[in-house]
Amino acid sequence: MSVAAASPPAGAAGADCDTAPAHELPAHEPAARNAGGLRNALTVDVEDYFQVQAFAGCVARADWDDFPARVEANTDRLLAQFDRAGVTATFFTLAWVAQRHPALIRRIVAQGHELASHGWDHTRADAQDLPTFRADVGRTRRLLEDTGGVAVIGYRAATFSIGARNAWAFGALEAEGYRYSSSINPVRHDLYGSLPDAPRSPFHPAGTGLWEFPMTTVRAGGRNLPCSGGGYFRLLPYRLFRAGLRRVNRVERRPCIFYLHPWEVDPDQPRIAGAGWKSRFRHYTNLRRTSARMDRLLADFAWGRMDTVFAGLLADPS
Repeated sequence: MSVAAASPPAGAAGADCDTAPAHELPAHEPAARNAGGLRNALTVDVEDYFQVQAFAGCVARADWDDFPARVEANTDRLLAQFDRAGVTATFFTLAWVAQRHPALIRRIVAQGHELASHGWDHTRADAQDLPTFRADVGRTRRLLEDTGGVAVIGYRAATFSIGARNAWAFGALEAEGYRYSSSINPVRHDLYGSLPDAPRSPFHPAGTGLWEFPMTTVRAGGRNLPCSGGGYFRLLPYRLFRAGLRRVNRVERRPCIFYLHPWEVDPDQPRIAGAGWKSRFRHYTNLRRTSARMDRLLADFAWGRMDTVFAGLLADPS
């Protein structure tokens, strides 16, 4: 299956249209948070510190329950921070977490956030065959819906692991009732999927009606540069990251997608024994600065849930 993009639909960001797209802000939105008049998508990948791909070689899934759980407290910290800023977000949540912390899932929903799927246990999508992947995303969706009491229409693959070799995953997601994916980070990276030249704006993977909302990048020097959060948000100067988001909003006239993890606001988390230097650098650098940087980000831009930021596209039957 190809992942070639369909033509942008009428009403998509950047299209000529007399009616403002659904993600545009009302006129009363404060100017300080109105970068180009767009609302951006704020997302959280709900997983614990020991579940990340960087530690997959030294932490066995069979041992996960032996680690001190910190995901609930850290997610509650983010919920409080978002509440203070008056924003809502989409929480792409592992079923593994939802099973063990059902009250957390209900708090996410009760506070007005979107509940979405991050798969069952953070297994990479490109490490599964089609039947296994479909069973994974199907049972995850059912568990999240039963726990949260709301429809789940969005999915994000662990470590952005949908690429050219497993493009069949988009059809499987659509068959299991999902309406959108945010599983492609179109940059060159040793852990992410293999689609650095994928479209940078929302598209229908060929042969599906599913929307793929790729992570935000900035085009420079003939390549895509990451500008969607995660470790790059902690490692790069804040002003550089802010400039990239503003460029996408004001010049390209498109909403951005930002993501972080609950463990990124937890500088006191236990250290993983046996992790390599690269994994330690990626995971632990600037954890103490994340919360303050998030306060700046929440103030500098307007934010919302994936399903509201892209409501105009999701409502389009094409």
